[in-house]
Amino acid sequence: MDTIYALASARGKAGLSVVRISGPQSHEVVRRLTGSVPAVRRASLRQLGWNGDILDDALVLVFDERASFTGERVAELHLHGSLATVSAVLSALSEQPGLRIAEPGEFTRRALENGRLDLAQVEGLSDLIEAETEAQRKQALEVFSGAVGTRVGAWREMIVRAAALLEATIDFADEDVPVDVTPEVTDLLVRLLMELRDEASVSVARERVREGFEVAILGAPNAGKSTLLNMLARRDVAITSHVAGTTRDVLEVRMDVKGLPVTFLDTAGLRETQDPIETAGIDRARRRAAAADLRVLLLDEGADLPSIELGPDDLIVIGKADQHPGPGPGLRVSGETGAGVTDLIDEIHARLLKKVPSGGILIRERQRMAVLRAIGFAESALDEIRNGFGRLELAAEELRLAARALDSVVGRVDVEDLLGEIFARFCIGK
Repeated sequence: MDTIYALASARGKAGLSVVRISGPQSHEVVRRLTGSVPAVRRASLRQLGWNGDILDDALVLVFDERASFTGERVAELHLHGSLATVSAVLSALSEQPGLRIAEPGEFTRRALENGRLDLAQVEGLSDLIEAETEAQRKQALEVFSGAVGTRVGAWREMIVRAAALLEATIDFADEDVPVDVTPEVTDLLVRLLMELRDEASVSVARERVREGFEVAILGAPNAGKSTLLNMLARRDVAITSHVAGTTRDVLEVRMDVKGLPVTFLDTAGLRETQDPIETAGIDRARRRAAAADLRVLLLDEGADLPSIELGPDDLIVIGKADQHPGPGPGLRVSGETGAGVTDLIDEIHARLLKKVPSGGILIRERQRMAVLRAIGFAESALDEIRNGFGRLELAAEELRLAARALDSVVGRVDVEDLLGEIFARFCIGK
């Protein structure tokens, strides 16, 4: 296998930059640059040199096979983070025989191929790199730490136990008094199905944490929606005007709301109009609002509710509180002064937090669909068992298919076509 190298830290000026080398020649490369190889997993200050030039004074770390991120021999060069220093070291590495620059995600792909990570952990690492909020970080770190593989392993053990009992019954079918294992197998499958169904039901909500929630701001023209969006974003995102119908399209602003990723949607004012462009904007506003996780209906003092369907968790808020400072029921906000905005954010966070499940470990549609396939096969196996002794061989085959479906969650089977897409999203040094 080739020895690969790349800048593993962010590009640009920094106090420190890390260059990673992985492959059979990585330790020999360190010897060429520094004159010797430091003790394994012990940082050592070394002077890097090549072709008579001193490149940098760097901390050097080396790792043996099976004790590194990739599962191969690995070396890391912790450099001073100037552009010139990094460029000089990368240039020196490019001149080493047998070395080449790593492709996007190639270090992580080697970790997968060498059994250091399973596919779910790879996806968790990708999410961890992309995490923007605390909720995303915690969720991704749980997956990267191997929670999916552990849970899938427990489910698979239940399937293997059930299948083994069925196979034993089939093998000894000619015995005078065969042991009836169907009650134990039935109990195993009932418990398995309960756990798989629970997991599938909460995985959609966990995926929302990964992708982000949507909150639609609705109201009549000039209700102050765009002004409120600007206040929430702390910058001028939307054009505000006293002329009705200024907002024609849906404007989006992504924010961190107390650890949750939230995209706020500023929508066209809800009213009857003959303007075809404004009508299209209103139709789009209604569609996006219907698909949002939460709707905030902004009303003028004393205004009637517009004709839009609201759910039990949606918020009705009185706007322009600066113009109507008196006390009143419900939330009152002002996009001009910011009055009540903190309370609104707290309420939005509380209502979205109720949508975040406390259990479950799956966070991607691919994983959920694999579990749904396993549920289908396990249900078929249970049906075959209930149809009598003569159907046990079919039940055993359904269980093998269920195990295969679960194996695809962690990348043991049927995932080769996914790998190119997954690793293409990684940076070069990962």
